[in-house]
Amino acid sequence: MFVARRANILHADLDAFYASVEQRDDPDLRGKPVIVGGGVVLAASYEAKARGVRTAMGGRQARRLCPDAVVVSPRMSAYSAASEAVFEVFRRTTPMVEGLSIDEAFLDVGGLAKISGSPPEIAARLRADVLRTVGLPITVGVARTKFLAKVASAVAKPDGLLVVEPDRELDFLHPLPIERLWGVGEKTSVKLRQRGIHTVGDVALLAERSLVAIVGPAAGRHLHALSIGRDPRRVVVGQRRHSIGSQHALGSRRRTPAELDAVVVGIIDRVTRRLRAAHRVCRTVVLRLRFDDYTRATRSHTLAEPTSHTGQLLTVVRNLVAATAPTIEARGLTLVGVALSNLEDDDPLQLALPIDRHGGSALDATVDDVRNRFGVSAVTRAVLLNKDEGLVMPMLPD
Repeated sequence: MFVARRANILHADLDAFYASVEQRDDPDLRGKPVIVGGGVVLAASYEAKARGVRTAMGGRQARRLCPDAVVVSPRMSAYSAASEAVFEVFRRTTPMVEGLSIDEAFLDVGGLAKISGSPPEIAARLRADVLRTVGLPITVGVARTKFLAKVASAVAKPDGLLVVEPDRELDFLHPLPIERLWGVGEKTSVKLRQRGIHTVGDVALLAERSLVAIVGPAAGRHLHALSIGRDPRRVVVGQRRHSIGSQHALGSRRRTPAELDAVVVGIIDRVTRRLRAAHRVCRTVVLRLRFDDYTRATRSHTLAEPTSHTGQLLTVVRNLVAATAPTIEARGLTLVGVALSNLEDDDPLQLALPIDRHGGSALDATVDDVRNRFGVSAVTRAVLLNKDEGLVMPMLPD
C-alpha cells in the first residue's frame, strides 16, 4: 500500500468556472450575480450563489431568488479553450496531472522540492500562473492524500489556498460535517444524522462494524477509512474514463413520446460518436431520469457483447424508456441522460454470431467521417431536423 508521508498532492479547482469565464470576458459582469443558462442553471457566480442560486436549479426558481441576476447563454467553445489553457499550466507545473473534469485536477508535486520549492510554494505559484495567463481564479488544496486535498480546496473556496499538514489532518477533518466525506449523499446523510452522527469525527468514533451495519459493507469500510485519513490512491496520469455519457434538460413543459424519443436519439447520436472517436466499445447502457418532483430513477441493461453501433444502443435505450413510460406519464420528466459504461478498447472486438458484416458499423463510420470533415450538423437524423439537440458539454480528452 502506497501512503505519502508529506503533503505532496494538490487539488486545483477553478472557481464557478463557466461564470468566471463570462466575467473575465465581459468586464461589465464583474462583481454582479451571473447565471449561465436560462432554462437550467449550468453555473452561477459566487455573487449569485450567495443568493441561493445553485447549479442544476431551474431557471425560473433561480430568477425568483436573484431577480437582478444577469443571465447569459453558455459558450462551450470558450470554456473548452480556457480549460486547455489551465491544463497547460498544470502540465508545466508537474508531469503528474490527473484530470477529474475540465475545471479540476490532482497534481503530485512530490520530488520537486529542489527545482520548484515546497508544495505550498508550488501551489501559490500555480494559482498566480493561472490568474496571470488565463485570467481565472483557482482554489488549491494541498494535503498528503487525494481525499484531504479535495476537501481542503472545497473549504478554501473561493480563490483560496489551504494546506493540511500531516500532523494536523484529523484536527482539520473531524469537525467537518459528514457531507464532506466522499460517498455521503442525501440518503446516507439522513441515515447517519438520524443516529446522531453529524461530523466526520463522529464517524471516526464508530467501530467499522457499526458503520457497516448502518450503510452496508462497501460504503461502511470506505467511509470509516476516509474518516481516519486513510486514502492510499496515487495520482494517476493518462487514466481513461470509465463511462461516456450525456444528458438533456427538458424544462417543465410536458413532452410527447415522439418529442422524448427525438431527445433520446440526439443523446445516443452524441455519445456513440464520442465512443467511436475514443476507439472504445461498451457493454452496459444506463438510462438516468429526473422527474417533476426532483426525484430520480436509473435503469440499465448489459449486453451480451460489447458494441459501439448507434442503432443497437438506441434500441436498448428505447426499450428502457418504454419500460419506464407509465412512471414518466404519471410524474413528468425534467431531465433524461444516458451513460455508456463497462468500456473496452475496440481493437480485439470479435464479431458475434450470426456474423453480419453490413449491420450498420460501416454506416456509422461513414457518418462520423462526414461530420469530422464538414461539421456535426452536416449529416443528421430526420427526427432531429429543426430540433434543439441540447448543449454539448466540454469534456477532457479520453
